[in-house]
Amino acid sequence: MMKRALTGLSVALALVAAPALAADAPPPPVTAADHVLGQTTAKVTVIEYASLTCSHCADWHDHVLPALKTRYIDRGEVRFVYRTLPTPPVNVAQAAAGVAQCAAPGKFFATIDAFFAAQSALPTTGTGPYFERGVAASGRTRDEISACLNEPATAAALEAQVNGAVAAGVDGTPALFVNGRRVTDVSFAGLSAAIDPLLRR
Repeated sequence: MMKRALTGLSVALALVAAPALAADAPPPPVTAADHVLGQTTAKVTVIEYASLTCSHCADWHDHVLPALKTRYIDRGEVRFVYRTLPTPPVNVAQAAAGVAQCAAPGKFFATIDAFFAAQSALPTTGTGPYFERGVAASGRTRDEISACLNEPATAAALEAQVNGAVAAGVDGTPALFVNGRRVTDVSFAGLSAAIDPLLRR
């Protein structure tokens, strides 16, 4: 049932076919459709484009995001926004992003955490346990997730995120923007170097 529902997600991966725009183009503004950690009044906004099949993204979420959350997000200084940009195997990445998109209110980040945690076992266990773990964290039943994945709005939301990445010149994941400017050093130290001067203004 899950596999049939996932075939309904036809995210247009224009990144493959369309030329990227200027690398310093800002990502689209944050809207109510975005998935956000932190306060809307935060002085600094960090936007990440990531893929749930990207090992570098999993490592970033395991080691950098917790430090970012403790130092800046929990203090109300930074608002963190997660957006998807599927990478190979694209069908798995986009399907996992769809499950996260369909998660119950307040369960989005728990769902992506579950996918990242299960990612390393994908080559040996296959996609079954991977998706089971994501669905279990989503706060929805399998039937609810399947129905949501078949909704045109789900594919449209994911396509909008991919198109935003293309417009911002994103060519790999994880890609991080601090107040609209691309940060090449995505380590905690690199992000702090970009964030701290903005907080002092």
